Amino acid sequence: MLILSITNPKGQKKYVCAAFPSACGKTNLAMMMPKLPGYEVKTVGDDIAWLRFDEAGTLRAINPEAGFFGVAPGTSYKTNPIAMDTCMTNTVFTNVAETSDGGIYWEGIDEKFGKGVSITDWKGKPWKVGTKDPPAAHPNSRFCTPAAQCSIMDPEWESPRGVPISAVIFGGRRPKGVPLVFEAFDWAHGVFIGASMRSESTAAAEHKGKVIMNDPMAMRPFLGYNFGHYLQHWLNLSKNSKNKMPRTFHVNWFRTDAAGKFMWPGFGDNSRVLEWICRRVDGENCADKSPIGYVPKADALNVTGMKDKVDMAALFDVPKDFWLQEVADLKKYFAQVGKDLPSEIGRQLEALEQRVRAK
Repeated sequence: MLILSITNPKGQKKYVCAAFPSACGKTNLAMMMPKLPGYEVKTVGDDIAWLRFDEAGTLRAINPEAGFFGVAPGTSYKTNPIAMDTCMTNTVFTNVAETSDGGIYWEGIDEKFGKGVSITDWKGKPWKVGTKDPPAAHPNSRFCTPAAQCSIMDPEWESPRGVPISAVIFGGRRPKGVPLVFEAFDWAHGVFIGASMRSESTAAAEHKGKVIMNDPMAMRPFLGYNFGHYLQHWLNLSKNSKNKMPRTFHVNWFRTDAAGKFMWPGFGDNSRVLEWICRRVDGENCADKSPIGYVPKADALNVTGMKDKVDMAALFDVPKDFWLQEVADLKKYFAQVGKDLPSEIGRQLEALEQRVRAK
């Protein structure tokens, strides 16, 4: 889970955690430069969050890592200028290409070269710009750089108490059917949303080709014990009446239209989604109920200064046939857990099917 803070023009700051599978934008979100005027994002961490409730029942998070381990391909001064500035010194690069003048190169870096500069790919072979197969850098090549070099680290990023978490966000790559953002009805529904996470596979996964894989809580490669018990632990957190449960959300920056183009510009414009999440945390009535959760009311997203034209109706559409298939796929997936699947997860799945069928 990444951890970030977002501060509005009034100086009000909130911290959120977000769990995405690898290569789904954690570092980009954690180091975002908001396009929403007057907003500021600071980084606590881009990968791991250790969570606990304090003596007052507030959920707190710390980043146990001393640096960033980001996916290199696609990182550029256009997509993540903060990451680029951070990794330009005192950094270890793995499986990237090398330029003859001592620089580094990967797909999407968008760097121009001086006359006579040549490139050696990650396998040590000569490579020319424009070649697609093989790529210059491995699709899962990385940069490993100290967090202290990042210019937007939050002042509390090393606080031993951790930072107070107002919202937990789940998300993945879903080209079809899944809205830009929706909110869980309650904590149990939020745990179900996290358990039901699915995402198009990336170079960081073992799957070949673009297939939709189950990745509960973005923890599929890392779960160290019984999955059913893990989910029950999440559900049990709300049983302590002292605990102040954060709101839970799901985001999807990667929905595409019929032509295969992204429907949402992403990157700095994702601040608009975070702003809506913060308003929901504050109790603002800016959402409508849908079969899968609360979605923003029409015109609820703040699009001040937004250059891209976005079809909001299509972006937040909840297709009945798609979600009935989603339910069927989740039934097969959860059946693998057997008797250890918490009954609440089964109840949530049944309730989702009923709401979708009634749509």
